[in-house]
Amino acid sequence: MTYLLGLDAGNTVIKAVLFDRNGRQCAMHAMDGHSLTPQPGHVERNLDELWRNAGAAIRSCIDKAGVDPAEIAGIGCAGHGNGLYLLDRDGGSLLGIQSLDSRAAALAGELTAAAGDECHAICLQKPWPAQTPTLLAWVKRQAPELYRRAGTALLCKDFIAFKLTGEIVSDLSDMSGCGLLRLPEGRYDDALLALYGLSDAKAMLPRLADPAEVIGRVTADAAAATGLAVGTPVIAGFFDVIASAMGSGVVAPGEASIIAGTWSINQVFSEAAVRDSNIFMVAKFGDRRFVTIESSATSAANLEWYVREIVERYGATADPFALCNERVGAIRPAADDPLFHPYLFGSRLGPECRAGFYGLAGWHGDGHLLRALFEGVMFEHKRHVEVLAQAGLPVRKAVLSGGGSRSPHWPQMFADGIGIPVATAEARETGALGAAIGAGVGIGLFDRYETGIAAMTRPRGSFLPDSGMRPHYDRRYALFGRVTEAMRGIWADLEREPAPR
Repeated sequence: MTYLLGLDAGNTVIKAVLFDRNGRQCAMHAMDGHSLTPQPGHVERNLDELWRNAGAAIRSCIDKAGVDPAEIAGIGCAGHGNGLYLLDRDGGSLLGIQSLDSRAAALAGELTAAAGDECHAICLQKPWPAQTPTLLAWVKRQAPELYRRAGTALLCKDFIAFKLTGEIVSDLSDMSGCGLLRLPEGRYDDALLALYGLSDAKAMLPRLADPAEVIGRVTADAAAATGLAVGTPVIAGFFDVIASAMGSGVVAPGEASIIAGTWSINQVFSEAAVRDSNIFMVAKFGDRRFVTIESSATSAANLEWYVREIVERYGATADPFALCNERVGAIRPAADDPLFHPYLFGSRLGPECRAGFYGLAGWHGDGHLLRALFEGVMFEHKRHVEVLAQAGLPVRKAVLSGGGSRSPHWPQMFADGIGIPVATAEARETGALGAAIGAGVGIGLFDRYETGIAAMTRPRGSFLPDSGMRPHYDRRYALFGRVTEAMRGIWADLEREPAPR
């Protein structure tokens, strides 16, 4: 047998998933890490814990599958984009900042005002708070001693690949997605670094590779930590949104992928890089392979917060997400249902945006709150889809993946509210599957991505829009937008008012 191992490193959880060459999931193990918030707006992780969790997840996955590690033909890793993972000059762990971090909000605004258009002209992206170069510029300004100690600036999955192989490499998809490459060429650019105030940082940037390139092999130390066989090939890996799209069956030009995960990801694939200053980002992952992405941290992270802070606060529940779905399903939609803004971690509309429930009445219960949360998340996806359409990339149908796709209610809500047919993928772990497909391409098991996707992915469900729900959602989406505009000044005042002494 030939197996492919896919790793999916998110902001907290890292998953190791073993697949056979037909895409059948043989085993999976996930390890949940700890986010650290040393100051308001700071969201960090301990890199040594991340590697320990990766090792434990891989070892447990192999043990569950009961396979000989030597039968694993290749390894691919996908990881959350942006954030900042710093190593010192000896390869030791310095700092891990996650993509939910907002410490650099003021600096992002300053950089955008000074050189946002110039940045976009080069990398098709403007500075934003959790963007890798913006965070590196923040470290340079606010923590100069740490900056002087830094040897390498990596992304999440690059750190895992480094620990597996000892090779310091990043890939085109992640580095273009974090605004560090000139596009469409896909290379580092001195003028771009200067716009961020990082002319001295080029030596910190890792070697660039194609995502499916084999960059190294599992070392003896990594084999001891993970249970893998020494010498197993490891590819450069992927920006996780691209891996998730591939794992759901999407890669061809014109195809659309919506991911309801920690982030709201809405993306369309193309053969050329789309230039539009309203678009959040464009990523490159091969020759004439681009994806135009509209995204923000406004999706299922809101439900994760609700479960952690409300559902589980007074005792563990066997399956809190199933409980939430049950409560949503018990609510019949009504005109006066409450609204929810999914801005717990800010919004593309501005870093001042905050979450909130609006229009609560005494007859509303937790089911109404949850339905409002589900709806608000969908509305923010809808807003992103509208931005893509305005840039000439209309989304006429999409494959939905991420944790939200496993809800019995969210896929139909997406179809009804956005007004498009929505399919869901058979695979639950689409990010890991996409990374495994890339590994299959890298080792020569598949001649191209399309071949691997045809062999390893299948659809699970299909949801058509219910025309009877369209007036309901259109009216509520308009209200959602009106409340957003009404609140923006209040949100800004929340940050400006001095704290009591």
